Parts: sequence; structure tokens; C-alpha cells
Amino acid sequence: MSTIQVTLPDGSRHEYPAGSSPLDVAKAISPRLADAALVARVNGTLYDLTRPLESDATVELLTSRNPEALEVYRHSTAHLLAAAVLELYPETKLGIGPPTEAGFFYDFQRETAFTPEDLDKLEAKMWEIQKRDLPYGRTLTPKAEGLAKYRETGEHMKCELIEEKADDIFTEYTLGPNFIDFCRGPHVPSTSKIKAFKLLSIAGAYWKGDEKNHQMQRIYGTAFFTQKELDEHLKQIEEARKRDHRKLGAELDLFSIQELAGPGLIFFHPKGGTIRKELEDWMRDQYVKRGYSLVYTPHIARSDLWKTSGHYNFYAENMFKRMELDDAEYQLKPMNCPFHILIYRDRQRSYRDLPVRLGELGTVYRYERSGVMHGLFRVRGFTQDDAHIFCRPDQIEDEIVNCLEFAADTLKTFGFNAYDAELSTWDKGVSGKYDGTPEQWELAENALRNATERLGIKATFMADEAAFYGPKIDVKLVDAIGRRWQLSTVQFDFTLPRRFGLEYIGEDGKAHQPLMCHRALFGSVERFFGILVEHYAGAFPVWLAPTQTVVMPITDRSLEYAQQVHKKLVEAGLRSELDDRKEKVNLKIRDAQMQKVPFMLVVGDREAANGTVSVRNRKHGDQGVKPLDDFLAEAKALIAAKTPVE
Repeated sequence: MSTIQVTLPDGSRHEYPAGSSPLDVAKAISPRLADAALVARVNGTLYDLTRPLESDATVELLTSRNPEALEVYRHSTAHLLAAAVLELYPETKLGIGPPTEAGFFYDFQRETAFTPEDLDKLEAKMWEIQKRDLPYGRTLTPKAEGLAKYRETGEHMKCELIEEKADDIFTEYTLGPNFIDFCRGPHVPSTSKIKAFKLLSIAGAYWKGDEKNHQMQRIYGTAFFTQKELDEHLKQIEEARKRDHRKLGAELDLFSIQELAGPGLIFFHPKGGTIRKELEDWMRDQYVKRGYSLVYTPHIARSDLWKTSGHYNFYAENMFKRMELDDAEYQLKPMNCPFHILIYRDRQRSYRDLPVRLGELGTVYRYERSGVMHGLFRVRGFTQDDAHIFCRPDQIEDEIVNCLEFAADTLKTFGFNAYDAELSTWDKGVSGKYDGTPEQWELAENALRNATERLGIKATFMADEAAFYGPKIDVKLVDAIGRRWQLSTVQFDFTLPRRFGLEYIGEDGKAHQPLMCHRALFGSVERFFGILVEHYAGAFPVWLAPTQTVVMPITDRSLEYAQQVHKKLVEAGLRSELDDRKEKVNLKIRDAQMQKVPFMLVVGDREAANGTVSVRNRKHGDQGVKPLDDFLAEAKALIAAKTPVE
């Protein structure tokens, strides 16, 4: 009998009969590992545990401790959902069902709309199938045979996918007698491995995400290895629902999206405008302090500019349609970078001039399909805190360190204390899809790596995840309820300097091409605004709060003093309101609490006589009576320090 050699992660080597599976390897190590294993990594590729090993291989057995195992587990749960749908509603046609970062979804085509009650029925059926301990069977199917089979059963979507994605021999997965699906896999061994899941919602979707295609029904769900993890996630979902920036944005009168104007276009109301001004003022002040030059650029440009930059062809589907004007064809800008490049290129630069740091809060416009827009997070017009740094090779590392320090200070200032980073690198040129020379990539990647090490930033390396034009670092924050958000980016670009012929005169008197770095810290003002709303649940720190104090006279006798207090607060620079309605103070306090105003100042006869205010904090309640000047000093200190919480 022929044998194969299996190398384990610890470097040990073992012989097994040819055709043995990763599960056989697990059983040979220990029954406990065989029970815990969910999927295997074979020569770097994920395998089903029951898939035969055809030759010598390195094998790693993945359990619930491995992130890749969770992705496979969720994909298998999506198949479990599809099997349940076919058992209950056999007329349904299957679309796709991938895992996601938070769970999974599956798209279905069905004449009758799914209802919330259907989710309960489907979940019950999924548990019924789970208890049958059905194996996820992997089969190999010739392409022609598979197409004929799916055409016969009317599965036109599967035929499309097979024609587009399948090899001459492709894989299908079965789950019981009624379910078979074209799928690359892998999957967990059987349904009994799936221990905790929940169907969450129903939404509309288009086949392949294209609104020109037919409508689908998408069922979202999530799955975890344990019920405890699932319960914690469901609790987070409920908390996120309460913090939804769209809901709070309406309740607090911060922003709106006007149907008459169109989707994805944000109207900031006076209160939202106040917060936005604070964000932008802080960022512009930081630009100046950190050696950036502020620039302002147009919203539109001739198409020739976008042809030079490459956006005209490579980014066309994300740009608004071109406009024919009397002198040329124009387009709204989707990016600020070509404009900053033109400013750099406008005069000759010496090596002594570098680095050149150009910063702008520039509004850009990108065409987003109607089905993907989402509040402030996915819009058609947004403002980026965009900066571009042009520097010499010997300046790169220090510039990256400065960018990352700036990013960390931004997060800290706005109340985010936990974050990590991802460093995306190239494939060493194997695929040929990346621009730039090996020397440029090595220089840039080393600068990024060294910068994170110098600052002690935890960075995960993402091989072959870089943009085609250069490596990057993405900083991801963790908000108040534990969600991770992609925020700041530091991105190298080897392409645009070449396309635009950028130069500087070096110390040797010769022309050299500068290195260019894109850098955004908020990402977009709109999206960052939405993250802040949800992070603080609308209760902004005092320095950001649109209304910082509300003065409330108890009776008309106190009105004159209340007006004096309000005037003094405004003159001191506080954003104050006077609630002089003829209502009871308790109602005024309740309304201010609902609007999440940090401080309520109640004044009556005693306060008027003594020059004091009765202070109430939205979080801590009654703070007692204080001299007005003392309260002012405390409030101004909180604002000046930009204290995240009061």
C-alpha cells in the first residue's frame, strides 16, 4: 500500500496510507482533537476534514480557536438555512450564501415574500436538520454535466455562476437528499457541529448586486461556536439598534436625507452643523500645527485630468456621468488626489522643499447604487480629510510615524482608546498585478513596518491585500460596544507620480520622482460623524455637544436672572439655550435630557439673590448649587481639555 507523508505545524512528520483525510490525521493524534477539529489547512489551502490527501502535505487542523474556522462554520450555517428553505418552500430558487464578518446571508428567488413568521419556522427547521447529523458531502462534477442538470431543474442562477466561475471539474456540496449546491467549500463535517445560530432579518437584494437584474430576497443570520457568544452578539445588536445614527440623527435633529434632493446626499441641520464645525476646525488646526499646508480645490474638472490619473477608465463605474460643456467634457471629482498633484506640479521643487504636505477637507462625489446607501456610512457626496505627502526616500519612515501619531491623537481626542492596524502588502510581484518596482515596494513596506514598531502599534500583516499602486496601513478603532470600524488610512502610491511626471531636483542637480502618500484620518467627515453618534449614543462630550447648557427659570420672577445667566454663558463662548417656556421645570429637564444636553442650569429666587445656579448633569444628576463663575470655570476647563466624558 502506498503512503503519503504529513508534516504537522510542530514540524513532525508522519506516514499515512494514501487517500487518508485530515480527519484520519486528527484521529491518529487524539480523539479529542478529532472531535474539536472543524476544517483543515492543507499546503496553505482550506480543506474539508473528510477530503482525501492525494500526496505529501503539510496539515494544520483548525478548531474554534481559529478565525478561519468561524468563517467556514458560518458558511456551513448558510447552507443549513438553504436546506431548510427548500424543505419548507421547495419552489424556491437558490442564489448565493456567503459568510460575512458578522454572520452570513443567503439570497433566494421566490414569488411569495418571506415574513418574520417564516424566520421562526425556518429556524425551527434548521434545528431539526441539525439534529439529523447530516454530512456536508463534497462531490466533483464535470462542468457540462452540471450545467445540463441545473438547466433541467430551472436553476438559471446556478447555471450563470457555473459558466462564470467553474473549472472543467467543479465541486458541489450536498446536505441530505434534497439539497445540492455549486460551492467551492470547504464546510464543517456535519450539521451536528453547528451549535448556535440565529436568523436576524429579511431584506431585498438584486442578483449579483446589480439593480438591472431581478430582485432577490436575502435572509441574514449569524452563527457562533457557543450559545454564550451568540447571546453576547445579540445583545450587541440590540445595543447597536438603540445607537443607530439614523434614528438618533432624527431624534436629535442633527441631519437628514431629503427625498426631493435625492438619496445619499446629506443635509446637516444647525445642531449637526455645529458638531461638524468642531470636527473640521480641530482637523484644520492640527494640519497647521503639524506642518501641512491647507489647500482648497474645485469640485469638478475636465475629463482629461481623470484620463491622466487613470480614473476615467478604471474608476468610471464609481463616477457620476460626464457633462458636455461648451469647451470640454467635465466630471465631478471622486478623489482629491489629482488636484493636490496639480498644485505640487505647478512649480519646480527642490529636495530642500520636501516634504510637501497638502491637506484639504474636500468634498467628493461617487456614484453608489441605491440599494447600498446607508445613512451617513455610505453616501454619494462626502467630505474627506484628505492629505497628500510628497517626500524623498530618506524621509518616508519619519513621515509615516508622523501620520500614525496623528491618527492615534485623533482617536484619543474623540474618545476612542482601543484600536489596531492592518498592514497590507503585495505578493512580491508574482501575479504581475501590482505597479511599482520591487525596490519601491521594499522601501515602502519597510517604512510602514518600522513605523508601527517604533510606535508600538499592533499590526496584522495582510499579504497580497495591498492596492495595486502601493502598500498601506489601515487603522481600525473599537467603539463603546466593541465594534471595529475601519477609519484612518496611510496609503503609498507609485502610480500617480509617474502618470503626472512629478519631479524634484535632488542634491545631485538631477530630477527625481518623489514618493507620494495618501493620508485620511476621519476617512470621511460624514462617516466619522455617524460613528461618533453611535459611539456616544448621541450624548456627545461637552466640547462637541451642539447645546452645552440649557438655562431654566423656575418661575417668571426668575426670568430676568435666567436671561442674564444665559447671556454670560454665551459671552464666555458656551453654546447655551434659554428655556423660557411656561412649563414645569421637571418637563424642561426631561426635554433637555432627551436632547442629551450636558448641563441644565435651574434658577429660582434663591439663585437670583445669590448669583448662583443649580447644576444638573445629564449623566450624574443633581450637582448642587454653585456660583455661576465657578460653574463657568469648570465648564470651560472641560471644553478646553476636550474631555471625552463629563
